[in-house]
Amino acid sequence: MAKRTAIVDIGSNSARMVVFERTSRYGFYLLNESRSRVRISEGAYARNGELQPEAIDRAIAALSQFLQVAKSFKVRKILCVATSAVRDAPNKREFLQRAHRDLGLRIKVIDGHKEARLGGVAAVNLLPIQDGITIDIGGGSTDMALIKGKKIVQTCSLDIGTVRLKELFFDNKRPLDEAKNYIDTALKELPDTFRATLAVGIGGTIRAIAKAIMERNAHSIEKLHAFSFSIDDEGKFIDKLTKASVMKLSKYGIKKDRIDTIRPGALIFKQIVEAIEAKEVITSGAGVREGLFLSDLLRNDNYLFPANFNPSVRSLQDRFCVDTRLAANISSTASALFKALQAPFNLPEEGRRHVEIAAKLSQIGIRLDFYDYHKHSAYMIMNELDFGFTHEEMILIATLVRFNKRRLPKESFTRPYKKLLPDGSTLAWMSYIVSLAQTVHIARGYGSVNAYYDSGVLFIEAPFGIYLAKERLKKLEKPAPIAVQFR
Repeated sequence: MAKRTAIVDIGSNSARMVVFERTSRYGFYLLNESRSRVRISEGAYARNGELQPEAIDRAIAALSQFLQVAKSFKVRKILCVATSAVRDAPNKREFLQRAHRDLGLRIKVIDGHKEARLGGVAAVNLLPIQDGITIDIGGGSTDMALIKGKKIVQTCSLDIGTVRLKELFFDNKRPLDEAKNYIDTALKELPDTFRATLAVGIGGTIRAIAKAIMERNAHSIEKLHAFSFSIDDEGKFIDKLTKASVMKLSKYGIKKDRIDTIRPGALIFKQIVEAIEAKEVITSGAGVREGLFLSDLLRNDNYLFPANFNPSVRSLQDRFCVDTRLAANISSTASALFKALQAPFNLPEEGRRHVEIAAKLSQIGIRLDFYDYHKHSAYMIMNELDFGFTHEEMILIATLVRFNKRRLPKESFTRPYKKLLPDGSTLAWMSYIVSLAQTVHIARGYGSVNAYYDSGVLFIEAPFGIYLAKERLKKLEKPAPIAVQFR
């Protein structure tokens, strides 16, 4: 696979191009994103699906610029897909031929089931989920994938989308009940098997709704990916969006570029969530583009990353870790310390994975500045640890790394995240474990470390010199007055 790959997605509302750079076999990160609100479907649904000349011109102009950006990044592979508006258009051949003739770009038109599968591939690989139903509301269609045990078992595509409903009902000021009946008719095509307590929201409509919910609840992390909410808590707010005036939509936190399509989008979303009997929603910042990239990357791996692999952790290590062997040793030591202290101090089993990851990434900020590397590491984690973690896990790992030198977490830092972090005692012990693991390896010693706790004493057995570690140990803040002895 090429080191840099560009993915172009031509949707009904907008066209986007992302450039991914691989850092290793499975590691990757987003290098660039370009977007144009071309509205290729504008005027189409009111004219039997025909793409209008102005819309085609906008799309060609945007694609031309995308290719210029891709060339500047020396991209070796470009994958380009078009979805609902193009596949439904009687004159799609005209658009496809022009793109190939004028730009040398081959566009693959994918059906709704393929679109749903790509969203599913993104969800199972990049979100902390095992089961659920993806809901990708586009301009012309809504595409869904049923996921069980991280496997996509069924897909469904419905001819209901934001632009389609906008042009058929909202622009003509037809009664809201007519739009609801239209959606209900489309939902009759939804298989009976599509039932799940968790809905995975993909696409611009659901991201706009989630962003508004985050604002109204003063959510402490400004990250849409993996943000979750319950339908019981937010269902009435979503209902309000379907009926609100433009002025009200702005006050509700809906951004300008979504105001004209959010009402039909919210209506579709709420009725689908009710139909599948979902209770919780998790928002995905990844969708068709990431799914297409991952389908190419993982085509020989059943479209799944290896067990216990995380692409964000791998990418951060690939790009910023000074010594991956040392990082692995610190992580292994943190795991051993956690096992020794887990029972005596009632630490949750899932915490072991978190201290292992925090320890592994604890020194990535050194490449920016040695003296404040813990601050830089935490900032990088908060902004780059996107995939496979809940918001609670992201802030926990970042906090453990932020206070991995000598101090335990300060309330002035943790206060805004109190709802997301574990109790103070658990957090303090996990922080201490990561700091102690780094201290053990302060002289860059390599090898397997053993640890056990007995009668108020933590015994650590290391196969390398620990003189500097003993000195540093005296400066570490402890959650409780335990003794530490090296052997």
